[in-house]
Amino acid sequence: MANTFKNIKKKLRRKRLLAEKRHLEKAQAGAGGNEAARRKIKAALRRKKAVLKPVAVILIAVFVVLAGFLFLEKRTYRNYKVQVTSEQEDTVSTQYTYLSGKILRYSSDEVSLVNNKLETVWSQTYDMQNPVADVCGDCAVIADKDGTSMVFLDKNGITGTVSTSYSIVKAKVSKTGMAAAILDGGDHTWINFYNLDGSLVAENQTNIQDPGYPMDVALADNGVVMMVAYQFVDSSETTSYIAFYNFGEVGQNEDDRIVSGYTYDGVVVPQIQYLGSNAVALRDDGFTIYSGRQIPKELKTVQVEQEIISTFYDENNIGLVFKNDSKDKQYTMQVYSSAGKLKFSKDFNIPYTTIRMSDDYIVMYNSSQLCVLNSNGSEKYFGSVDGTVKDFFKLGWNKYLLVMDTGVNVIKLS
Repeated sequence: MANTFKNIKKKLRRKRLLAEKRHLEKAQAGAGGNEAARRKIKAALRRKKAVLKPVAVILIAVFVVLAGFLFLEKRTYRNYKVQVTSEQEDTVSTQYTYLSGKILRYSSDEVSLVNNKLETVWSQTYDMQNPVADVCGDCAVIADKDGTSMVFLDKNGITGTVSTSYSIVKAKVSKTGMAAAILDGGDHTWINFYNLDGSLVAENQTNIQDPGYPMDVALADNGVVMMVAYQFVDSSETTSYIAFYNFGEVGQNEDDRIVSGYTYDGVVVPQIQYLGSNAVALRDDGFTIYSGRQIPKELKTVQVEQEIISTFYDENNIGLVFKNDSKDKQYTMQVYSSAGKLKFSKDFNIPYTTIRMSDDYIVMYNSSQLCVLNSNGSEKYFGSVDGTVKDFFKLGWNKYLLVMDTGVNVIKLS
């Protein structure tokens, strides 16, 4: 009986020891599993950290850039520093404009491209009496107004020359290098279309009665569509006609290649221009925007009641200036997007003689004062200068070309 009891006791002890061993093995296995899980979590966190770190750096950099941009956009300047000056320039007979990030300098006998240090990149000669330039992107045309000579050029130099049969009224160029000129032939006028090498693409004879006298011409970036503003008198009323010519396949079956045209009774359209993919007719009572690469259609017309005394534009903006009745603010400026949406209206009191869009900024000046506004209408700079201002436009970030009667300066606002 005693032996039986001992045997039972031994069996129970072995079962207990076996159960404890199994429990310990499970505990150890669980601990190992937790450790493996911890290692996996740590590895995942390291990978996530490795991904998030550069993202965080990029976000911080973007934030810093945006903060800096907003600071500079809001910042106003009260002075300027002359960085480069040249007193040897003949600023009476020489004119300046902006081309491909540099300065296009031209006179009656020479054209040259100058960098922001006023160093000549290239220079070439020609012979004109009254040179007038039009620039679009990297291309330009210089025409002898009331003469018969034109030169076409890009940032590398003259690409072609033309001698016309009739006197030149106006010449325009597109980004693709196509050019158009209005020629006065007396009883008839001509609108000629050229390649950048000077070769003639097409010529159109017009009559003062039909479709009228051409007031202005503009070219689309696609190099095939030409816009012309005509004016004629119908029953003692001045009427304007806007015609779009297509010299590509779309216009080959149309009369005189006119793919669309719009008549405006009692309206004068002295100026037209392509603004990127849209075109605008600047009227004496507002403006009309057209859209369409091959067959332009009316998109929107903005009419105003006040008399327009100045207009200005670039690819993104259309600006109008009116006289103001207020004694404190002589003028009102309205700036619209290229789609015709009003961006801002601003009263101001600067007796300017020239206003223009320059590198997305609005610049104004008279003989002794300069003013710069950003595209939202915030004043960046206003001040007086010693001497007589001949020209003033933006060269790049916070840099401007200031042409005086005493010489040419590259300045930086401070």
